[in-house]
Amino acid sequence: MIIDAGANTDCKPKNLQQFALMGSIYMEKVMGISKPRIGLLNIGTEVGKGNELTKQSFELLNKLNINFVGNVEARDVAEGICDVCVCDGFVGNVLLKNTEGVAQAFLNILKGIFMQNTVSKIAAFMLKKGLKAFKKKFDYKEVGGAPFMGIDGIMIKAHGSSDARAIKNAIRQAKLLYDNKCLDIIRQEISNLGVDTVEDAE
Repeated sequence: MIIDAGANTDCKPKNLQQFALMGSIYMEKVMGISKPRIGLLNIGTEVGKGNELTKQSFELLNKLNINFVGNVEARDVAEGICDVCVCDGFVGNVLLKNTEGVAQAFLNILKGIFMQNTVSKIAAFMLKKGLKAFKKKFDYKEVGGAPFMGIDGIMIKAHGSSDARAIKNAIRQAKLLYDNKCLDIIRQEISNLGVDTVEDAE
């Protein structure tokens, strides 16, 4: 999960602290991941790396009662180094769009290779099941959409070209958010931060 992926392009450290909490709760209650790993997107993994936003955010995330794994680099996110990647919306959207582009380019190149000649087409046929499973991992329809976190209600942002399967999975996500009382938990956890904790970073 990338939070934020584009909704908030100008963020303060306290916002990234809130993102980390919301992402942790979402991944545990909706996606069923116990103690989800929370990473702060940065230009290096070392403590003290980055700009003022990431340096101050690191300190705030380190104080939270979450499974914070520290700074993570963009190249490691796709490898699954963390379950929740925390960043401001500008950086998050660039990461998201780049990932989408690379994945689509890779699939197109792979398709071109397999369609070159009869031998490669036979190879593609033999690997059809595995290739479908591979493609499924990159298919947004499997998730349905992205939740808008931090608003007073449940909202799933679906892709503009969503089909019936994507909408079904978006509705499934919304139901899980509701059934697991995620909004109530998020409200309580954010209020538990206290004014002094978040204002220190401003």
